[in-house]
Amino acid sequence: MSIGSTSGVFAREFDEIGRTVQVGFAGGRVIAVSFPAEPPADADTDHDLLDRIGAYLRGERDEFAEVAIGLTVPTPQRDVLESLRTLPYGEEVTVSRLARLGGFDPDDPDDLEAVTDALADNPIPVLLPDHRVSGGPYATPGDTRAALRSIEGIES
Repeated sequence: MSIGSTSGVFAREFDEIGRTVQVGFAGGRVIAVSFPAEPPADADTDHDLLDRIGAYLRGERDEFAEVAIGLTVPTPQRDVLESLRTLPYGEEVTVSRLARLGGFDPDDPDDLEAVTDALADNPIPVLLPDHRVSGGPYATPGDTRAALRSIEGIES
């Protein structure tokens, strides 16, 4: 199934990360990515984005930049999460650098809290690659984060 006007939940197990990747769509936009231990019984496994994620997990370079996402988060978090999309494949940034990319002052405790809150609550990991940030927190589970970093050649 292509992305188009997709709505629903799609999930597939991937040996490369030892987990399932579950993707939620509304109106053709990705609204959630999660990593349950097993796919939900009612989730469809056939979706183009899951095919692309599988190729990515096998080492094919993909930044998913053109995949439509639907963020329903406060504006400060949106600014941080949209900055994640600009991080190139295989490159790592610090939380402070991400703060600057999102227009925040990393020396301001309130700004830094907005950045770390956005990372912790990231609803769309992989497409919004929090695994490329050092010094988290992260929405991507630790073992999955380590696998994604390894796939991209980012040292842990």
